[in-house]
Amino acid sequence: MVIKSLKLNNYRNYENLDIEFDSGTTILYGDNAQGKTNILEAIYVSATTKSHRSSKDREIIRFDHDEAHIKTFVEKKEIDHKVDIHLKKNKTKGIAIDGIPIRKSAELFGIANVILFSPEDLSIIKNGPSERRRFLDLELCQLDKLYLYNYTNYNQVLNKRNNLLKQIYYNPSLTSTLDVWDYQLAKYGTEIIRTREAFIEKLNNMLYSIHKKLTGSTEELRIEYEKSVDENEYIEQLQAKRDMDLKYQSTQIGPQRDDMNFYINDIEVRRFGSQGQQRTAALSLKLAEIEIVKELIHDTPILLLDDVMSELDENRRDYLLQSIHDIQTIITCTGYDDYIKRRMTINRVYRVRQGHVYQESSFDHNDP
Repeated sequence: MVIKSLKLNNYRNYENLDIEFDSGTTILYGDNAQGKTNILEAIYVSATTKSHRSSKDREIIRFDHDEAHIKTFVEKKEIDHKVDIHLKKNKTKGIAIDGIPIRKSAELFGIANVILFSPEDLSIIKNGPSERRRFLDLELCQLDKLYLYNYTNYNQVLNKRNNLLKQIYYNPSLTSTLDVWDYQLAKYGTEIIRTREAFIEKLNNMLYSIHKKLTGSTEELRIEYEKSVDENEYIEQLQAKRDMDLKYQSTQIGPQRDDMNFYINDIEVRRFGSQGQQRTAALSLKLAEIEIVKELIHDTPILLLDDVMSELDENRRDYLLQSIHDIQTIITCTGYDDYIKRRMTINRVYRVRQGHVYQESSFDHNDP
């Protein structure tokens, strides 16, 4: 699986952009705030319908314009696909796959499997639980159509139940209608929890060996899934929490409240781990994610590295570069330095400056 090219129109600081990518490694380099991350963001939107930096489409449309376009050309198992995304400032985005408009954004998932690794991901261990849930949900929605179905329906039911809780505050006679929503919430929520548990078990199997290699066999990393509800007693626990739900006018238990905890040698990393341990755990998590995606889709994902090299020490950088030699990788960095040239084969290089992209000569560190 590879991204062959990308076309942008009125996207962020790009009026027009037409850029091709190599199936190996492409470098985008330049000073900060020139538009490097915007290219990775556009690829990510093409794969997931969402930006990793903004929750609103209008924020990624070029200033003083009402619309933006992203066209991404993907090759998957020797078949070419074109993804068109039409972003509108005051309307829902339009999406077409191979020229055919799709009715639901969820139909886009799986056309391209993209893994993004940014400096923010290095903080996933110590940040709030919403970051870790987002990691789980975005990955599972790309990989598992059934999970996407259950996740979408769960959130729709959750919103309706929460709205009903607010109405009950003014009209208590509606309380009995909660039972209908409780049943549906438990149905979809149970499936979400079970899928997450299975995914975390796979992660743990991958993490163990990856983290031991990264730390010279001195540390063992594992993840525990912290559930707010037992899926075997979902309805009973919803009913037990009903008074609290009514008090706060929102649902207090369910997958939207769950978390993951990371342990190194049985010590909780978020609370007691050093910054180095937290970063190494986050790197191990991303590398394990790559291996799981390979296993589940029987193909290689597309890896986007957004200025993470400068955030890692030499040992972690070396391990990361050694681990990604067989997949398409697009790297942004402020300086195309000798470190990268010496340690990996670079197939294509672009300099990014003020919303313009210029191709330069690439280098192979094995060349004499």
